Amino acid sequence: MQLDTLGWVIAAVCALIVGLSKTGLAGIAMLSTVGLAFVVPPREASGAMLPLLIVGDLIGVFLFRRSANWQQLWRIFPWAGLGVVLGTLLLGRLDSGSLNRFIGFSIVLVAFLQVIRLWRGKLEPPSSPRVAAMVGVTAGVTTMLANAAGSIMSIYLLAMRLPKLEFVGTTAWFFLVVNLFKVPFSVGIGIINWDSLQFNLILLPFVFLGAALGKPILERMDQLWFERIALGFALLGGLKLLVF
Repeated sequence: MQLDTLGWVIAAVCALIVGLSKTGLAGIAMLSTVGLAFVVPPREASGAMLPLLIVGDLIGVFLFRRSANWQQLWRIFPWAGLGVVLGTLLLGRLDSGSLNRFIGFSIVLVAFLQVIRLWRGKLEPPSSPRVAAMVGVTAGVTTMLANAAGSIMSIYLLAMRLPKLEFVGTTAWFFLVVNLFKVPFSVGIGIINWDSLQFNLILLPFVFLGAALGKPILERMDQLWFERIALGFALLGGLKLLVF
């Protein structure tokens, strides 16, 4: 990929944000997808981002592998796989802009509902299997179309009242499995190729730097502020899909 100096600076910051999001500030990865869209065409950006996200997921799994809530993961994995397949079929067949705006509106709405639940003190986790199915399919479709499932998962796991380390560990395992599942589909439609992998190799050190910065931030952050920040970035993620 041919970028000017400013373009490479923006791409490096995006890679650093990926690492930071996987070990500390949950949900902030959506800023990297927005930033990369300014320097790389949207279709290429999705393929360029995926390997960086997988590396970040591997780091997150290594650091928080014992903290995952597997009961939640097994409820969502099959539905997320279905969502990835649906997202692949939708690529190039539907107006992705309209679909992203609809998903963005849904995320914003659910985020506001979560804020209202917290404000009213209704903290009982939603236990319906239908909720897990809806979240899984939506996350799978959204991650395939725009690498933007972080907001959906953040809102769901916050609603499930997971402690911060369990939240980060569960998120790391979820996205590692889902992003690896996406790789053959992404290669098949041509958005991951040798050119994009060379781009990834250049940016890889910045993912590790971001991950190194994120872990001490997470350790020092209390649960309340962790939840507020995660919910705030989830809301911004929904707004991003609406606007871009």
